[in-house]
Amino acid sequence: MAINEKENVVFKDPQQYDERAEIAGTCSINLGIKFPALVDTINNSTERAYTAWPDRLYVIDKEGKVALKSNPGPFGFKADQVRDILSRIVPEKAVALNTTR
Repeated sequence: MAINEKENVVFKDPQQYDERAEIAGTCSINLGIKFPALVDTINNSTERAYTAWPDRLYVIDKEGKVALKSNPGPFGFKADQVRDILSRIVPEKAVALNTTR
């Protein structure tokens, strides 16, 4: 994508899980992501199961059920929705989602 090239965010498509995990870590650090990020398997089993393309945010509850599936991102991401769902399913003291930048 042209915007990726402009921002110098271009990576070779990883062929192994370790490569994918390294790229994800680099992106998380460079983007200042403060919450845990999970990395899909190299065969994209989670993407296929949850139709994660285009990018979406998911919150999975304690029973393993989808509590929130966001609109496609990045413009469909609503941090308030994530905060509201998390505040309902996680004890209050555990929720420390900062929605300001």
